[in-house]
Amino acid sequence: MSDVVSLLAQIEDTGRDTRGPGYQRAGFSNTERELRDWFLAEAARRGLDTEVDDNGITWAWATAPGDNAVVTGSHLDSVPGGGAFDGPLGVASALAAFDELKTSGALERAKRPLALAVFPEEEGSRFGVACLGSRLITGAIEADRALGLTDANGDTFADVARGYGLDPNRIGTDKARLEKVGSFIELHVEQGIGLINTDQAVAIGSSIIGHGRWHFAFSGQGNHAGTTPMSHRADPVVAASRVIGDIPTLAAATDASAVATVGRTLIHPGGTNVIASGMSFWVDIRHADDAVVKQVLEAISQRAREHAEGAGVEVSISQESYSPTTYFTAELNSRLTSVLPDAPLLPSGAGHDAGILAPHVPSAMLYVRNPTGVSHAPEEACEDDDQRAGVSALVKVLEGELEVAS
Repeated sequence: MSDVVSLLAQIEDTGRDTRGPGYQRAGFSNTERELRDWFLAEAARRGLDTEVDDNGITWAWATAPGDNAVVTGSHLDSVPGGGAFDGPLGVASALAAFDELKTSGALERAKRPLALAVFPEEEGSRFGVACLGSRLITGAIEADRALGLTDANGDTFADVARGYGLDPNRIGTDKARLEKVGSFIELHVEQGIGLINTDQAVAIGSSIIGHGRWHFAFSGQGNHAGTTPMSHRADPVVAASRVIGDIPTLAAATDASAVATVGRTLIHPGGTNVIASGMSFWVDIRHADDAVVKQVLEAISQRAREHAEGAGVEVSISQESYSPTTYFTAELNSRLTSVLPDAPLLPSGAGHDAGILAPHVPSAMLYVRNPTGVSHAPEEACEDDDQRAGVSALVKVLEGELEVAS
């Protein structure tokens, strides 16, 4: 069977951004479907039983399905212009780990079932809600709200899901399936610099800091760019852009370690010679203390209201998603530490499906060194030897978990 490096090479051209470097692998897109089909084919080639559940999560059972299962996997979608490893590394590593476990005879000795899982729309790049698949299965988002989400084209998640082969009436919390998961271990490329200056290729996740996304929508009066005096304008772009310019200062003034980011804006109707009638932006706020996240949001919201009033426009603010600071399961992490004694413990500022699952099933994460420290961009990297070291670490962890009877 293929090792992790050659597995990733099989999909290195899938979803390449035609406009520049990086990838376009949006959730519930044709590209994500193509990647899912690749995973299904690789699983079938290994004799695994596969299924796509009611929430679009793909499962591949390495043993007969059963209770108290050990599950590993990640996601295959990306942010716009993302790198090659964020998500796919964990999926390819799960396949490679299965190969090693089978060759060593560990699966024959296993006291628990083993499954590989691929979660859809982890990045939230299409419908604005990160980790949509894991949120749906756990009930972290209500099905009705999820089905009403729309993408940039105005297509609802309900319609897109139906085209993806899912029944909107069956989407939502699946306690019965969750109860079969005894532990979930997600391997992921590191999205920071915690391992760059160490001699360790793999770290164990300790926590995921609180993070959320909010939509700020400014509405004004559309008009002619050449005939409307500056003094008679109600321009939402003016107000929104002033707020965006203030956000770094507001975040830093609240707490030096708080981060707030605007990575997406939308101007309506978008004509060069038209005063816009609306402008939206989405802000991502993160901090280990959930109270600080709230304080940063309040500061930005207050500034937005002030600038809106000054420009003679209206502003509405809505929350799209929020995940409080999550600490991974202490007992499970203790077992990881026992089999990987040299691996450091690292907190993460990035959200993951494991963080959504953690309040419901014992969950843990392994991070594999990224020599650039860059993620969500084409410069994201992971050396071949480190990829293989990540698989070796995952195998050790899975071997240990498969031996834990209860």
